[in-house]
Amino acid sequence: MEFEAELIPAGGITTPCGFLAGATSAGIKYPRGTRLDLAILASTAPCRAAGVFTANKVKAAPVLLCQERLHQGRPCAVVVNSGCANASIGQQGMTDAIEMTEIAAAHIGKKPAEVLVASTGVIGMPLAMDRIRAAIPEIKLTAEGGRDLARAIMTTDTIPKEVAVRAGGFTIGGAAKGSGMIHPDLATLLCFLTTDAKIGADFLREALQEAADVSFNMVSIDGDTSTNDTVLVLANGQAGGGTISKNSPQAPVFQNTLNRACIHLARAIARDGEGATRLIEVRVTGAASLADARSAARTIVSSPLVKTAVHGCDPNWGRVLAAAGRSGAALDPDRLELHIGGIRLVKGGSPVQFPVEEVVKHLGGTDVNINLNLNVGSAEAVAWGCDLSEEYVKINSEYTT
Repeated sequence: MEFEAELIPAGGITTPCGFLAGATSAGIKYPRGTRLDLAILASTAPCRAAGVFTANKVKAAPVLLCQERLHQGRPCAVVVNSGCANASIGQQGMTDAIEMTEIAAAHIGKKPAEVLVASTGVIGMPLAMDRIRAAIPEIKLTAEGGRDLARAIMTTDTIPKEVAVRAGGFTIGGAAKGSGMIHPDLATLLCFLTTDAKIGADFLREALQEAADVSFNMVSIDGDTSTNDTVLVLANGQAGGGTISKNSPQAPVFQNTLNRACIHLARAIARDGEGATRLIEVRVTGAASLADARSAARTIVSSPLVKTAVHGCDPNWGRVLAAAGRSGAALDPDRLELHIGGIRLVKGGSPVQFPVEEVVKHLGGTDVNINLNLNVGSAEAVAWGCDLSEEYVKINSEYTT
């Protein structure tokens, strides 16, 4: 089946049929009324749900509770806060995470087991539950509330990140946050996805994992992974039609549409990295395997030396080759070919004459493209990141003060 996806202008998480959202300012980290920091997403119909989570062994209570409820039931709502991660505070973290779902469930007329929870912010601090108890009943769910949710989940993000894509008679919407502590195996990111497609539970889980692997797991801002990383998808079937399973004709259409939505959000996260001035896209081709291609691309895009070279507009191409060489990918140094901004710098593992000023100009643009051909196979992968600036150090040296 031919895949044609339409990116919906100004679309977001409530664009698919049957989804509502809303947010309020609870004053969790900043004075109440100054910024949105507490939100609810809900479906008007029962859902299939799936999630992927941080690989960090130190997992926040909301992550553990989501994993438990995804196995036990059919969640159809999410309550989320920014300003506090609700991580590494002992049993109180789980107690508070459960209470958040209970309060939200009572407010929107769901059962607590039908509500998932997510948190982002400072680790090691308890949630201001008195403020959350007071604020959740203030949240009004509307079909236009997705934009407020996207703003409420922001921490050091400078812009909200939203997407909606339509294809095959269904729509996928999403909202994400992420700016720092971003590295493959998820990162300090939250992503909520919705779809009105009718999807089988097994295929939904598989599709979400594949989409995460080609998007969020290919983003690196600073090499750190968080305790709270969460990607959730809710599917309510309101678009009608038959159930899409792994072997359905519609399966490739759904997978490609979900991939496109997630890649859109992943690129937005990379572009908005803390202190970032440029989006870096690294494409590795000619790898012996997909795993090798992904490993090389992620290693290059996460290299502090590559990131600082891009920030300084320094065409120090040896840093790219050195990163590939330590990535674990199979390669032959004498076969490497490197292009930056479409300009060839290396062929057969050796430098060639290139217009230095043109490469410097490309490195100073808003989008930097690095292409490395390993020439040992046919696999390829793309990773995204950003440059490393003085502002990144400033932001993270003052995060709690």
